[in-house]
Amino acid sequence: MRKGLDALYRLSGGLAAFFIVAIVVVVVVQVGLNLTDKILIATGTGALGLTIPSYAELTGYFLAASTFLALAYTLRGGGHIRVTLAIQFLPPPLRRGIEALALATAAAMTGFAAWHMVLYVHDSFSYGDMSSGMLAVPIWIPQTPLALGLTILTVALVDDLVQVLLGRAPSFEGKDESLLSE
Repeated sequence: MRKGLDALYRLSGGLAAFFIVAIVVVVVVQVGLNLTDKILIATGTGALGLTIPSYAELTGYFLAASTFLALAYTLRGGGHIRVTLAIQFLPPPLRRGIEALALATAAAMTGFAAWHMVLYVHDSFSYGDMSSGMLAVPIWIPQTPLALGLTILTVALVDDLVQVLLGRAPSFEGKDESLLSE
């Protein structure tokens, strides 16, 4: 099961990276099209008016997808900000209890958000909601990575909670760069 979960987190991180690359591609192509028009105007030929329809909207969708899909991967890599000043000096059993409480709370809150995001995606699909930009996109399509990212983050939080309850260290422990340890 460990290999499957780790593969899920890596896949989610890989999809996040894919969407970042997609942002770069869309922006570079649009800048190239704008530059082509500027050059054509400067040479007296006249602009072609080439553009990627709703490119700003698309890159916004890609940014949201990359952000949410990266959440679990970032958690597992210790990249989320954690305030450990208060608990780092506690005895290990008490610290483990506080970590378990924090993970359980985070998992419950994220699970709640994931559940409602899934319902929101379902509603958007059922009602046929479309984006209002030049390029009409069924809105459930850009919402799906958000629901997926929240769901995978919930799984990662529960995974770490189980590890802590079994007396093991959570995935992110020891990966933070504590200023006090320097």
